[in-house]
Amino acid sequence: MKQDYERSNKKMYNFDATISRQGTGCRKWDSLDSVFGRKDILPFWIADMDFATPPGVVEALKEKVEHKVFGYHTRDNSFYKAAIDWEMERHGWGIKQEWLLNTPGVVPSISFAILALTEPGDQIIVQPPIYPPFFACVTKNGRQLIENPLINIDGNYVLDFDDLERKMSPKVKMLLLCSPHNPVGRVWTKEELSRLAEICLRHNVLIISDEIHADLVYSGHKHIPLSFLGSEVAQSTITFLSPSKTFNIAGTYTSFAVIPNEIHRRKFAQLMDALHLDSGNLFGITAAEAAFRTGGPWLDELLAYLESNAEFLVNYVKSNIPSISTTVPQGTYLAWLDFNKSGIHTSELHHFLIHKAGLGLNAGATFGTQGTGFARLNFGCRRTLLAEGLFRLETAMKKFNH
Repeated sequence: MKQDYERSNKKMYNFDATISRQGTGCRKWDSLDSVFGRKDILPFWIADMDFATPPGVVEALKEKVEHKVFGYHTRDNSFYKAAIDWEMERHGWGIKQEWLLNTPGVVPSISFAILALTEPGDQIIVQPPIYPPFFACVTKNGRQLIENPLINIDGNYVLDFDDLERKMSPKVKMLLLCSPHNPVGRVWTKEELSRLAEICLRHNVLIISDEIHADLVYSGHKHIPLSFLGSEVAQSTITFLSPSKTFNIAGTYTSFAVIPNEIHRRKFAQLMDALHLDSGNLFGITAAEAAFRTGGPWLDELLAYLESNAEFLVNYVKSNIPSISTTVPQGTYLAWLDFNKSGIHTSELHHFLIHKAGLGLNAGATFGTQGTGFARLNFGCRRTLLAEGLFRLETAMKKFNH
Protein backbone atom coordinates (compact mmCIF):
# COMPACT_ATOMS: atom_id res chain seq x y z
CA MET A 1 0.00 0.00 0.00
CA LYS A 2 1.35 3.42 -0.92
CA GLN A 3 2.78 5.36 1.99
CA ASP A 4 1.24 8.83 2.16
CA TYR A 5 1.99 11.05 5.10
CA GLU A 6 -0.46 13.71 4.03
CA ARG A 7 -3.45 11.32 4.09
CA SER A 8 -2.48 9.42 7.22
CA ASN A 9 -4.89 9.90 10.12
CA LYS A 10 -2.86 7.93 12.65
CA LYS A 11 0.16 10.19 12.99
CA MET A 12 1.99 9.89 16.31
CA TYR A 13 5.15 11.81 15.43
CA ASN A 14 5.50 15.38 14.23
CA PHE A 15 8.05 15.54 11.42
CA ASP A 16 6.90 19.08 10.62
CA ALA A 17 8.28 20.39 13.91
CA THR A 18 10.96 23.05 13.72
CA ILE A 19 13.98 21.97 15.75
CA SER A 20 16.85 24.46 15.66
CA ARG A 21 20.20 22.73 15.28
CA GLN A 22 22.24 25.92 15.09
CA GLY A 23 24.69 26.47 17.92
CA THR A 24 24.63 22.81 18.92
CA GLY A 25 27.88 21.76 17.27
CA CYS A 26 25.86 20.39 14.37
CA ARG A 27 28.10 19.88 11.35
CA LYS A 28 25.23 20.29 8.91
CA TRP A 29 24.20 23.72 10.20
CA ASP A 30 27.20 25.06 12.14
CA SER A 31 29.87 24.35 9.51
CA LEU A 32 28.27 26.33 6.69
CA ASP A 33 30.82 29.14 6.79
CA SER A 34 33.83 26.82 6.71
CA VAL A 35 32.34 24.47 4.07
CA PHE A 36 30.48 26.90 1.80
CA GLY A 37 31.93 30.29 2.73
CA ARG A 38 28.57 31.66 3.93
CA LYS A 39 26.46 31.33 7.04
CA ASP A 40 23.18 32.56 5.54
CA ILE A 41 22.40 29.61 3.27
CA LEU A 42 20.06 26.67 3.79
CA PRO A 43 21.83 23.33 4.30
CA PHE A 44 20.72 20.35 2.25
CA TRP A 45 24.05 18.60 2.14
CA ILE A 46 25.48 16.09 4.65
CA ALA A 47 23.34 12.96 5.05
CA ASP A 48 21.66 13.31 8.39
CA MET A 49 18.09 14.39 9.01
CA ASP A 50 16.67 17.35 10.91
CA PHE A 51 14.05 15.21 12.67
CA ALA A 52 13.99 14.29 16.35
CA THR A 53 15.30 10.82 17.08
CA PRO A 54 12.61 8.26 18.10
CA PRO A 55 11.27 8.87 21.64
CA GLY A 56 12.34 5.41 22.79
CA VAL A 57 15.94 6.23 21.93
CA VAL A 58 15.79 9.57 23.73
CA GLU A 59 14.35 7.93 26.85
CA ALA A 60 17.01 5.21 26.85
CA LEU A 61 19.74 7.84 26.61
CA LYS A 62 18.15 9.91 29.37
CA GLU A 63 18.10 6.86 31.61
CA LYS A 64 21.77 6.24 30.87
CA VAL A 65 22.65 9.87 31.63
CA GLU A 66 20.69 9.82 34.88
CA HIS A 67 22.73 6.83 36.01
CA LYS A 68 25.65 9.32 36.19
CA VAL A 69 28.41 6.78 35.58
CA PHE A 70 29.88 6.63 32.08
CA GLY A 71 32.54 3.95 32.25
CA TYR A 72 33.46 1.27 29.76
CA HIS A 73 30.46 -0.43 28.23
CA THR A 74 29.79 -3.73 26.54
CA ARG A 75 27.38 -5.20 24.05
CA ASP A 76 25.55 -8.12 25.63
CA ASN A 77 23.26 -10.70 24.08
CA SER A 78 20.34 -8.30 24.37
CA PHE A 79 22.01 -5.89 21.94
CA TYR A 80 22.79 -8.57 19.40
CA LYS A 81 19.31 -10.05 19.64
CA ALA A 82 17.77 -6.64 18.99
CA ALA A 83 19.85 -6.21 15.82
CA ILE A 84 19.21 -9.76 14.63
CA ASP A 85 15.47 -9.49 15.28
CA TRP A 86 15.34 -6.21 13.38
CA GLU A 87 16.97 -7.68 10.28
CA MET A 88 14.63 -10.65 10.34
CA GLU A 89 11.48 -8.60 10.87
CA ARG A 90 12.33 -5.92 8.31
CA HIS A 91 14.19 -7.88 5.66
CA GLY A 92 13.65 -11.58 6.35
CA TRP A 93 17.39 -12.05 6.76
CA GLY A 94 18.45 -14.59 9.36
CA ILE A 95 21.77 -13.45 10.82
CA LYS A 96 23.74 -15.62 13.24
CA GLN A 97 25.24 -13.82 16.22
CA GLU A 98 28.72 -15.19 15.52
CA TRP A 99 28.68 -13.41 12.15
CA LEU A 100 28.50 -9.99 13.84
CA LEU A 101 31.51 -7.81 14.58
CA ASN A 102 31.33 -4.39 16.23
CA THR A 103 32.62 -1.44 14.22
CA PRO A 104 32.81 2.34 14.79
CA GLY A 105 31.10 3.35 11.55
CA VAL A 106 30.52 2.04 8.05
CA VAL A 107 33.21 4.12 6.30
CA PRO A 108 35.99 3.02 8.70
CA SER A 109 34.71 -0.53 8.26
CA ILE A 110 35.24 -0.36 4.51
CA SER A 111 38.85 0.64 5.10
CA PHE A 112 39.25 -2.17 7.66
CA ALA A 113 37.99 -4.70 5.10
CA ILE A 114 40.34 -3.38 2.44
CA LEU A 115 43.33 -3.54 4.78
CA ALA A 116 42.45 -6.95 6.19
CA LEU A 117 41.47 -8.74 2.98
CA THR A 118 43.47 -7.21 0.12
CA GLU A 119 47.10 -6.35 -0.51
CA PRO A 120 48.72 -3.07 -1.59
CA GLY A 121 48.35 -2.66 -5.34
CA ASP A 122 45.28 -4.88 -5.60
CA GLN A 123 42.45 -3.54 -7.75
CA ILE A 124 39.08 -2.64 -6.22
CA ILE A 125 35.96 -1.79 -8.23
CA VAL A 126 33.57 1.07 -7.40
CA GLN A 127 30.43 2.10 -9.29
CA PRO A 128 30.23 5.88 -9.69
CA PRO A 129 28.64 8.27 -9.26
CA ILE A 130 29.23 7.04 -5.72
CA TYR A 131 29.49 8.22 -2.13
CA PRO A 132 32.87 10.05 -2.10
CA PRO A 133 34.57 8.09 0.73
CA PHE A 134 34.47 4.97 -1.46
CA PHE A 135 37.21 6.51 -3.60
CA ALA A 136 39.31 7.55 -0.61
CA CYS A 137 39.00 4.18 1.13
CA VAL A 138 40.60 2.57 -1.92
CA THR A 139 43.27 5.07 -2.89
CA LYS A 140 44.37 6.20 0.57
CA ASN A 141 44.93 2.59 1.56
CA GLY A 142 47.27 1.96 -1.36
CA ARG A 143 44.92 0.01 -3.60
CA GLN A 144 44.16 0.63 -7.28
CA LEU A 145 40.78 2.12 -8.10
CA ILE A 146 38.80 0.62 -11.00
CA GLU A 147 35.58 2.36 -12.05
CA ASN A 148 32.51 0.52 -13.30
CA PRO A 149 30.20 3.52 -13.88
CA LEU A 150 26.44 3.22 -13.66
CA ILE A 151 24.46 3.85 -16.85
CA ASN A 152 22.07 6.80 -16.74
CA ILE A 153 19.01 6.07 -18.87
CA ASP A 154 16.78 9.16 -18.76
CA GLY A 155 17.40 9.61 -15.05
CA ASN A 156 17.15 5.92 -14.13
CA TYR A 157 20.50 4.43 -13.25
CA VAL A 158 21.35 0.79 -13.93
CA LEU A 159 24.40 -1.40 -13.42
CA ASP A 160 26.67 -1.85 -16.43
CA PHE A 161 27.31 -5.60 -16.41
CA ASP A 162 29.10 -5.65 -19.76
CA ASP A 163 31.61 -3.08 -18.54
CA LEU A 164 31.98 -4.98 -15.27
CA GLU A 165 32.88 -8.15 -17.17
CA ARG A 166 35.49 -6.23 -19.16
CA LYS A 167 37.04 -4.77 -16.01
CA MET A 168 37.45 -8.14 -14.29
CA SER A 169 40.97 -9.57 -14.11
CA PRO A 170 43.09 -11.58 -11.65
CA LYS A 171 44.20 -8.24 -10.18
CA VAL A 172 40.64 -7.37 -9.09
CA LYS A 173 40.09 -8.62 -5.53
CA MET A 174 37.10 -6.63 -4.27
CA LEU A 175 34.00 -4.69 -5.33
CA LEU A 176 32.38 -1.99 -3.20
CA LEU A 177 28.59 -2.08 -3.55
CA CYS A 178 26.28 0.68 -2.29
CA SER A 179 22.82 -0.80 -1.69
CA PRO A 180 20.54 1.21 -1.69
CA HIS A 181 22.67 3.53 -3.76
CA ASN A 182 23.96 6.92 -2.64
CA PRO A 183 23.55 9.35 -4.42
CA VAL A 184 21.20 8.12 -7.18
CA GLY A 185 18.61 6.56 -4.87
CA ARG A 186 18.34 3.20 -6.65
CA VAL A 187 17.11 0.14 -4.76
CA TRP A 188 18.67 -2.76 -6.63
CA THR A 189 16.37 -5.59 -7.66
CA LYS A 190 16.97 -9.24 -6.88
CA GLU A 191 17.74 -9.85 -10.53
CA GLU A 192 20.36 -7.09 -10.63
CA LEU A 193 22.01 -8.25 -7.42
CA SER A 194 22.00 -11.87 -8.54
CA ARG A 195 23.75 -11.05 -11.79
CA LEU A 196 26.31 -8.86 -10.00
CA ALA A 197 27.00 -11.63 -7.49
CA GLU A 198 27.34 -14.25 -10.23
CA ILE A 199 30.00 -12.20 -12.02
CA CYS A 200 31.94 -11.58 -8.82
CA LEU A 201 31.75 -15.23 -7.76
CA ARG A 202 32.97 -16.39 -11.14
CA HIS A 203 36.00 -14.10 -10.87
CA ASN A 204 36.63 -14.77 -7.17
CA VAL A 205 35.95 -11.14 -6.20
CA LEU A 206 34.87 -10.33 -2.64
CA ILE A 207 31.87 -7.98 -2.38
CA ILE A 208 31.73 -5.33 0.33
CA SER A 209 28.07 -4.31 0.61
CA ASP A 210 27.32 -0.99 2.28
CA GLU A 211 23.67 -1.35 3.28
CA ILE A 212 23.43 1.59 5.67
CA HIS A 213 20.28 2.88 3.87
CA ALA A 214 18.60 -0.54 3.86
CA ASP A 215 15.61 0.55 5.95
CA LEU A 216 14.92 3.70 3.91
CA VAL A 217 13.03 2.23 0.95
CA TYR A 218 9.79 3.50 -0.59
CA SER A 219 6.58 2.00 -1.96
CA GLY A 220 6.96 -0.48 -4.77
CA HIS A 221 10.55 -1.32 -3.91
CA LYS A 222 12.20 -3.80 -1.56
CA HIS A 223 15.72 -3.94 -0.20
CA ILE A 224 17.37 -7.32 -0.74
CA PRO A 225 20.38 -7.98 1.53
CA LEU A 226 23.05 -9.29 -0.80
CA SER A 227 23.91 -12.18 1.53
CA PHE A 228 20.24 -13.21 1.42
CA LEU A 229 20.79 -14.54 -2.11
CA GLY A 230 22.26 -17.82 -0.87
CA SER A 231 25.09 -19.37 1.09
CA GLU A 232 27.61 -19.16 -1.76
CA VAL A 233 26.99 -15.42 -2.15
CA ALA A 234 27.04 -14.92 1.63
CA GLN A 235 30.44 -16.58 1.86
CA SER A 236 31.80 -14.00 -0.60
CA THR A 237 30.08 -10.98 0.91
CA ILE A 238 30.75 -8.70 3.86
CA THR A 239 27.80 -6.50 4.79
CA PHE A 240 28.04 -3.29 6.79
CA LEU A 241 24.96 -2.10 8.66
CA SER A 242 24.12 0.68 11.09
CA PRO A 243 21.00 2.22 12.59
CA SER A 244 22.54 5.66 12.11
CA LYS A 245 20.73 6.77 8.94
CA THR A 246 17.48 5.02 9.75
CA PHE A 247 17.01 6.58 13.19
CA ASN A 248 19.07 9.78 12.79
CA ILE A 249 21.76 8.77 15.29
CA ALA A 250 24.81 9.12 13.02
CA GLY A 251 26.69 11.06 15.69
CA THR A 252 26.83 7.98 17.93
CA TYR A 253 29.18 6.14 15.50
CA THR A 254 27.85 2.64 16.07
CA SER A 255 27.71 -0.01 13.35
CA PHE A 256 28.43 -3.65 12.75
CA ALA A 257 29.82 -5.99 10.13
CA VAL A 258 28.05 -9.17 9.08
CA ILE A 259 30.67 -11.70 7.95
CA PRO A 260 29.42 -15.28 7.40
CA ASN A 261 32.80 -16.46 6.05
CA GLU A 262 34.89 -17.63 9.01
CA ILE A 263 38.25 -16.89 7.39
CA HIS A 264 37.22 -13.38 6.37
CA ARG A 265 35.73 -12.79 9.80
CA ARG A 266 38.90 -13.88 11.58
CA LYS A 267 41.12 -11.62 9.47
CA PHE A 268 38.77 -8.67 9.94
CA ALA A 269 38.59 -9.28 13.70
CA GLN A 270 42.38 -9.53 13.99
CA LEU A 271 42.79 -6.10 12.44
CA MET A 272 40.08 -4.60 14.64
CA ASP A 273 41.74 -6.13 17.69
CA ALA A 274 45.14 -4.77 16.67
CA LEU A 275 43.68 -1.28 16.31
CA HIS A 276 41.62 -1.57 19.53
CA LEU A 277 38.53 -0.24 17.78
CA ASP A 278 35.92 -2.86 18.61
CA SER A 279 34.86 -1.80 22.12
CA GLY A 280 32.07 0.60 21.15
CA ASN A 281 30.57 3.76 22.57
CA LEU A 282 28.38 3.69 25.67
CA PHE A 283 25.72 5.98 24.23
CA GLY A 284 25.92 4.53 20.72
CA ILE A 285 25.25 1.01 21.99
CA THR A 286 22.36 2.25 24.12
CA ALA A 287 20.84 4.26 21.26
CA ALA A 288 21.17 1.45 18.74
CA GLU A 289 19.50 -1.18 20.89
CA ALA A 290 16.66 1.17 21.83
CA ALA A 291 16.17 2.07 18.18
CA PHE A 292 15.94 -1.55 17.09
CA ARG A 293 13.54 -2.40 19.92
CA THR A 294 11.25 0.63 19.86
CA GLY A 295 11.76 2.49 16.58
CA GLY A 296 9.55 0.51 14.20
CA PRO A 297 6.38 2.64 14.39
CA TRP A 298 8.45 5.82 14.18
CA LEU A 299 10.24 4.53 11.08
CA ASP A 300 6.95 3.64 9.38
CA GLU A 301 5.75 7.22 9.75
CA LEU A 302 9.15 8.60 8.77
CA LEU A 303 9.08 6.61 5.53
CA ALA A 304 5.66 7.98 4.67
CA TYR A 305 6.86 11.52 5.34
CA LEU A 306 10.08 11.11 3.36
CA GLU A 307 8.26 9.54 0.42
CA SER A 308 5.84 12.44 0.42
CA ASN A 309 8.81 14.84 0.49
CA ALA A 310 10.37 12.99 -2.44
CA GLU A 311 7.16 13.23 -4.46
CA PHE A 312 6.84 16.93 -3.63
CA LEU A 313 10.42 17.55 -4.75
CA VAL A 314 10.10 15.61 -8.00
CA ASN A 315 6.81 17.31 -8.91
CA TYR A 316 8.09 20.77 -7.95
CA VAL A 317 11.19 20.44 -10.09
CA LYS A 318 9.21 19.10 -13.05
CA SER A 319 6.56 21.84 -12.83
CA ASN A 320 8.60 24.87 -11.80
CA ILE A 321 12.26 24.30 -12.77
CA PRO A 322 12.07 22.48 -16.12
CA SER A 323 15.66 23.31 -17.03
CA ILE A 324 16.86 20.80 -14.45
CA SER A 325 15.75 17.25 -13.70
CA THR A 326 16.01 14.80 -10.85
CA THR A 327 15.99 11.09 -10.27
CA VAL A 328 12.91 9.64 -8.61
CA PRO A 329 14.29 8.26 -5.33
CA GLN A 330 13.43 4.62 -4.68
CA GLY A 331 15.23 4.78 -1.33
CA THR A 332 17.42 7.01 0.87
CA TYR A 333 16.49 10.66 1.55
CA LEU A 334 18.78 11.98 -1.18
CA ALA A 335 17.83 13.52 -4.52
CA TRP A 336 20.25 13.66 -7.45
CA LEU A 337 19.68 16.89 -9.40
CA ASP A 338 20.88 17.20 -13.00
CA PHE A 339 21.84 20.72 -14.12
CA ASN A 340 23.59 19.70 -17.35
CA LYS A 341 20.85 21.18 -19.54
CA SER A 342 20.30 24.27 -17.39
CA GLY A 343 22.80 26.49 -19.22
CA ILE A 344 24.94 26.88 -16.10
CA HIS A 345 28.52 25.94 -16.84
CA THR A 346 29.56 22.98 -14.74
CA SER A 347 32.51 24.92 -13.31
CA GLU A 348 30.11 27.59 -12.02
CA LEU A 349 27.37 25.34 -10.65
CA HIS A 350 28.60 25.07 -7.06
CA HIS A 351 29.12 28.86 -6.88
CA PHE A 352 25.66 29.45 -8.37
CA LEU A 353 23.93 27.25 -5.81
CA ILE A 354 25.69 28.94 -2.90
CA HIS A 355 25.74 32.56 -3.94
CA LYS A 356 22.71 32.86 -6.22
CA ALA A 357 20.29 30.32 -4.74
CA GLY A 358 21.54 30.48 -1.15
CA LEU A 359 21.73 26.71 -0.85
CA GLY A 360 24.30 24.28 0.48
CA LEU A 361 24.19 21.08 -1.59
CA ASN A 362 26.82 18.42 -2.16
CA ALA A 363 28.69 19.10 -5.40
CA GLY A 364 28.07 16.30 -7.87
CA ALA A 365 31.69 16.17 -9.03
CA THR A 366 32.77 14.85 -5.63
CA PHE A 367 30.87 11.65 -6.48
CA GLY A 368 33.13 11.08 -9.49
CA THR A 369 33.43 12.56 -12.97
CA GLN A 370 30.01 11.07 -13.73
CA GLY A 371 28.60 13.60 -11.24
CA THR A 372 29.80 16.64 -13.16
CA GLY A 373 26.86 19.00 -13.59
CA PHE A 374 24.88 17.36 -10.78
CA ALA A 375 24.20 18.18 -7.12
CA ARG A 376 22.91 16.02 -4.27
CA LEU A 377 20.06 17.37 -2.16
CA ASN A 378 19.10 15.95 1.24
CA PHE A 379 15.31 16.11 1.67
CA GLY A 380 15.35 14.63 5.19
CA CYS A 381 13.88 17.79 6.67
CA ARG A 382 10.53 19.40 7.41
CA ARG A 383 8.42 20.15 4.35
CA THR A 384 8.42 23.91 4.83
CA LEU A 385 12.23 24.01 4.73
CA LEU A 386 12.31 21.85 1.61
CA ALA A 387 9.74 24.10 -0.05
CA GLU A 388 11.78 27.20 0.83
CA GLY A 389 14.90 25.61 -0.61
CA LEU A 390 13.18 24.66 -3.86
CA PHE A 391 11.63 28.13 -4.14
CA ARG A 392 15.08 29.68 -3.77
CA LEU A 393 16.37 27.40 -6.51
CA GLU A 394 13.44 28.25 -8.77
CA THR A 395 13.92 31.99 -8.22
CA ALA A 396 17.65 31.79 -8.93
CA MET A 397 17.09 29.75 -12.09
CA LYS A 398 14.51 32.24 -13.40
CA LYS A 399 16.94 35.12 -12.84
CA PHE A 400 19.69 33.18 -14.57
CA ASN A 401 17.51 32.47 -17.60
CA HIS A 402 16.59 36.12 -17.95
